Amino acid sequence: MKPIPLVLLAALSCHSSAFSQDEKAALAPTTARIIGDLLDGTPPPPEPPKPAFIVAAKDILDTEVHQQGGRKITIQEINPIDLPPPPLAEPPADKNDPAVQARLAAFRVKHPKNELIRIGAAVYHLPDSSARTLITYWPNTDEQPVTLWSSADFSLLWGFASFVGSDGITRSLMMTWSNLHSDSTQRLFARLGKPHIAPKIPAFPQGKATFVITSGNLTVESLASIQSLHDLYNNEHDRLLTAYQSREQATLAREAELKAHPPKPKDIVLNYSLTDSADQPNERGTAR
Repeated sequence: MKPIPLVLLAALSCHSSAFSQDEKAALAPTTARIIGDLLDGTPPPPEPPKPAFIVAAKDILDTEVHQQGGRKITIQEINPIDLPPPPLAEPPADKNDPAVQARLAAFRVKHPKNELIRIGAAVYHLPDSSARTLITYWPNTDEQPVTLWSSADFSLLWGFASFVGSDGITRSLMMTWSNLHSDSTQRLFARLGKPHIAPKIPAFPQGKATFVITSGNLTVESLASIQSLHDLYNNEHDRLLTAYQSREQATLAREAELKAHPPKPKDIVLNYSLTDSADQPNERGTAR
């Protein structure tokens, strides 16, 4: 079994509240599609180098050098450094201020509400190279979770932050998933001398990915979310598959590079300074 990666693709600023019925009715049908970039294993650009912390020789009071794991660790006592006072906290914004309300309105226009889809997915890879996914769906209400089978390979559904559903609503996906290979699972149970009870997977028609609910009930809003997710999979399948394969190839290439050229431990310098305890605040914030 492949370790379960936590794919938290929901943006921190998104809201889990759904649109009203009037807002949904006003949205024209559209094509489910990914918003923005799709991760394909291309490494991000390198971060700019951080400014070096240089201590003048006259400020170094004591030096100790240690060897550890093939690197040199230098511990230096230095003269205390004058630090600027911490910035004062800004007062909270007044929501009744017209200027604040205008900024909030502009932000909502630029960042519309997102509906968050929360699911867990167990992807079963079958001997004929097809995949079936057992999904646990948690509604954004107090309703009980719903389980369903899908003919979509949900291991492809990551690498993007949000998408437009077939009903025009922008959604984000929060998903944990695992890969299960039927052949290897059966061999593992046989080697352990334990019976393996395979799950009962519904029969699906050929063609576009569909789903079958096995327990629980989906509301109209939840059904639209699950359907939009499948519409996205069907519309963007080739792109999702290509990105997934590119990520897998990039991972193998990085692993091979690290094996052939393991990184060498870097030397580090640790600086510290001692101050007069009389100048330090106690727990109540006054000098001791």
